[in-house]
Amino acid sequence: MGKLTHARTCVYNVNYHIVWSVKYRRKVLNSVIERRLKEIAFEVAKEKEFVIHKLEVGEMDHVHLFVSAHPKIAPSYIVKMIKGITGRKLFIEFPEIKEKLWNGTLWNPSFYLETVGSVSQEAIQQYIDKQKKGDDLVGNDNV
Repeated sequence: MGKLTHARTCVYNVNYHIVWSVKYRRKVLNSVIERRLKEIAFEVAKEKEFVIHKLEVGEMDHVHLFVSAHPKIAPSYIVKMIKGITGRKLFIEFPEIKEKLWNGTLWNPSFYLETVGSVSQEAIQQYIDKQKKGDDLVGNDNV
C-alpha cells in the first residue's frame, strides 16, 4: 500500500478492499476449500493483470480481498472474474458444496467495495483547496 506503480501511460496507486459472502452465508469454506480458493484467485489475478496483496476467509462464509489494479481495470471486473472463476472451479472440484447450496451458485451476488489509499480524504480536499488560490493570479493584469 502506498507504492506507486509506473505504467506506460500513467503512474498510479489504486487499491481496493473487497468483501463478499457465500450464498445464504453457508459455512462451506473449510481449510481445504480455502486453500484452493486462494490458489485459483491468485491464478486469476495473474492472468487478468491485477495484484492480490491479501486474501482471507472469515468464519468459513465470507472472503476479504485486498487488491491493486491498473486504473483501466474496473473493480467490478475484478470481482466478476474472481467470483465467477472460483465459484465454477470450486463446485467442480468439491461437489459436496452443492449439498449446502443449490442452483449452481456459490457466492452471494452482491459485494462490498472500498477504495484504499495512502492519503486521507481530508488531506486531498485540503490540497485541492490550496490549488485554487493560485487561480487568483491567472488573468490578473497586475501580475
